[in-house]
Amino acid sequence: MRYFTSVNDVEDIPALVADAIELKKNPWSYSHLGKNKTLGLIFLNPSLRTRLSTQRAGQMLGMNTMVMNFDKEGWTLETRHGVIMNGDAAEHVREAAAVMGQYVDIIGIRSFPKLKNREEDYSDQIIEQFKKYSGVPVISLESATLHPCQSLADLMTIEELKTKARPKVVLTWAPHIKNLPQAVPNSFAEWMNKADVDFVITHPPGYELAPQFAGAASMTYNQKEAFEGADFIYAKNWSSYTHYGQILSQDPSWMVDKEKMDLTNNAKFMHCLPVRRNLIVSDEVIDSPASVVIQQAGNRLWSAQAVLKKILESNF
Repeated sequence: MRYFTSVNDVEDIPALVADAIELKKNPWSYSHLGKNKTLGLIFLNPSLRTRLSTQRAGQMLGMNTMVMNFDKEGWTLETRHGVIMNGDAAEHVREAAAVMGQYVDIIGIRSFPKLKNREEDYSDQIIEQFKKYSGVPVISLESATLHPCQSLADLMTIEELKTKARPKVVLTWAPHIKNLPQAVPNSFAEWMNKADVDFVITHPPGYELAPQFAGAASMTYNQKEAFEGADFIYAKNWSSYTHYGQILSQDPSWMVDKEKMDLTNNAKFMHCLPVRRNLIVSDEVIDSPASVVIQQAGNRLWSAQAVLKKILESNF
């Protein structure tokens, strides 16, 4: 594996999940792999779990790690080709990516969408151009469209906690005050469609995900119907894909509360964090034994380590 930017970069998903679970038991067992290798983490947007987990994962594999908050410490990047650079951008991504590839052995990069132009965002220019010009393996730490590091940790969490071979997993939209990207739900849907689960997506009308990510999932506008018999509830807000970047509803009735969780099969509650309490989910749910958000966040470390391990084994 040279790149980790979507589920399609993974040849054997169950094996990668199993590797992450094993690394959780023996985190230092491959500390020799990254000796004399450097991991460069580039953030164009804020991060907590992704930054800390990936940096720590690299260190546990024996890697040196370098972190740059490019939005604050670097030049504004131009991503378009053939343009006259007489605006705010001081450097083209072609040179920036190539130069970074001279300094590090693996690059992890995080970039959010602008939520104004769907075609531009869904081309994932930043990630694609780093893959093209850096000359080194690239990991997506979240792109305009996908967040594979989060989704691998999500699948790992489900694998650890499931009580039957094929659990029912529900991705539910929940209200938010901001227009958020589709990256996390897109990615979660993409991974669940490759997993052995009964996958359902529920949301208000107008919040349909891009077909290439929603895939074969069952879909319903009836949230309570979706919750019935569920084993895992994954709550997340996202803005509209069809009316791109817009907030079409802030209906508070879509918040996940105890009444809805009582419809499930003692389901575990999941969220990628950060979460807005009593907007996305009630205190009663997120503070209950059903909530596994801390375990889920903790698994970001082991899943990142599994990805880095695979890239180190495949390329060096």
